Amino acid sequence: MDFPEVTKTASTPSIFYREGTVFIEGESYPENSFEIYTPVVRWLRALVDEKKDIRIDINISYMNSSSTKCVLDMLDILDEGHQAGVKTGVVWRFDSENPRSRELAEEFKEEFTMPFDIVPGES
Repeated sequence: MDFPEVTKTASTPSIFYREGTVFIEGESYPENSFEIYTPVVRWLRALVDEKKDIRIDINISYMNSSSTKCVLDMLDILDEGHQAGVKTGVVWRFDSENPRSRELAEEFKEEFTMPFDIVPGES
């Protein structure tokens, strides 16, 4: 199954897969977040069900509430995989000039048991 890449726009992050990692970069406030993220969620589910190792590297400077829900869905899948013995993890890059950015990452981290690194993003 090919990864459903998403091209970055003003309101949509780029989402792509390279060497075991899904990268999500940019801002995320599309009109219909579920339309953008559902193919990625399905792809992740299939990969985890096949017991394939996977990481997500998130560098989103802003996301609306529906995008947040979609990202949570992706992380839930990875965490379920982690609990079932699949090697999963997250790198969350926060904006060091935006304290809320780090707080959001920390709130997300509290929800999961998989490795979850919070690191400053590039300025």
